[in-house]
Amino acid sequence: MKLPPFDYACPTTLPEAVQLLASRDGEAKAIAGGQSLVPMLAFRLAHPALLVDLRKLPDLRGIEISEKGVKLGAMVRWRDIEDDARLDTAHPLLKAAIDHVAHYQIRNRGTVGGSIAHADPAAEMPGIAMTCDAEIAVVGKSGAHVIQAADFFQGALTTALTSDEIIVEVRLPAWPQGRRWGFKEFARRRGDFALAAAAVFYDLDGNGRATNAHVGVIGVGDRPLRLAGVEDVLNGQVIDEATIAKAEAATHAGVDPQDDIHASAPYRRALAGTMVERALRDAAAESVLFHA
Repeated sequence: MKLPPFDYACPTTLPEAVQLLASRDGEAKAIAGGQSLVPMLAFRLAHPALLVDLRKLPDLRGIEISEKGVKLGAMVRWRDIEDDARLDTAHPLLKAAIDHVAHYQIRNRGTVGGSIAHADPAAEMPGIAMTCDAEIAVVGKSGAHVIQAADFFQGALTTALTSDEIIVEVRLPAWPQGRRWGFKEFARRRGDFALAAAAVFYDLDGNGRATNAHVGVIGVGDRPLRLAGVEDVLNGQVIDEATIAKAEAATHAGVDPQDDIHASAPYRRALAGTMVERALRDAAAESVLFHA
């Protein structure tokens, strides 16, 4: 299907990009890797008057790792994350999740900012942002500000971004040594959107009990979800068979998926519980390595 007609601009500075987006009264769209927006244009699900191409903004492409955590520029591609060996220890949960993003052709072009802005409820990067308490730095005509991930995702394909704002970077908090983690995803075929997936991590106190537990799921709601009830089950406990079983039950109670053409609500609910259970088993393993 042919794309709808639109004007095109390729700015070389961030202020120019913001000005272009603001110039069309909500009828302009930023395009990064194009792996989500171009199909939407082809199916006429989006029909902007102006596309603002961000590919000539090099300041959005860096990966910065420090004692404060990981900063991912909005134009960082999935393959950049895969190829950065520093992230094996600086944020292994991120690398495990990105390994599940679509196919290698899409990972060559798809970007962090594009996925966050698109906000597909079954996409991996929004799920990692939500699970890890990410900060999303944006800039618009009124200036720069930071939005917490919990406030950013407002529904399926709906975010807190205004029409003139651009995501600059995604900030993930520091990942301490010894943190236990797991990521599990189930899709009909390799590279398909997840029917359900779970990202979990926790730290251990001096008695071997879980603390600071974070549990997130995707594919079972209209946005990525944090499961506070499951986290309450884990905190203060040894992560053994009994605790994992309670966490799985709490997951069933904590999600409310809808029926769709891909799966029934009861199936997605059960699958979410299984993904949390399997992710926790990986996290509780004596030696937690990269889980592909």
